[in-house]
Amino acid sequence: MLIRVVAVGTRMPAWVGAAVDDYLKRLPAGFTVEMREVRAEARSSSGSAAAWMQKEAARIEAALPAGSRIVALDERGRDLDTQKLAARMRAWQEDARPVAILIGGPDGLDPPLKARADETIRLSSLTLPHPLVRVLLAEQLYRGWSILAGHPYHRD
Repeated sequence: MLIRVVAVGTRMPAWVGAAVDDYLKRLPAGFTVEMREVRAEARSSSGSAAAWMQKEAARIEAALPAGSRIVALDERGRDLDTQKLAARMRAWQEDARPVAILIGGPDGLDPPLKARADETIRLSSLTLPHPLVRVLLAEQLYRGWSILAGHPYHRD
């Protein structure tokens, strides 16, 4: 199974990469999670959020695996607990397509790109900083795998 996380933003603190790598290296061969960063559009007083998100969407689309299931992260997305995320991961695995999980930039995801998503989920009802979203997502993907594999990491 391939899950590619495509995230807008390229200048994350070192602790983000260390934490994400720690969770992702625990996954077994055959359950691959890749992190792909795409450049955020430079914000200025003369631009608009719609234009910036549209340019970022083009970069996101270029990073998507061919034929992938698109899962957008959005604050208005479906709220899943950890067990339900694991169930979604099982469904993605059975679908046998690569999965692309999208993390938008400072203004979120371009509305047409978000509308194209096969599903939209949220990690929290809270507003989270982008670096923390990457770490939280990596941990939850690992936790979801541990549930599916019967690994003792997750405890109810």
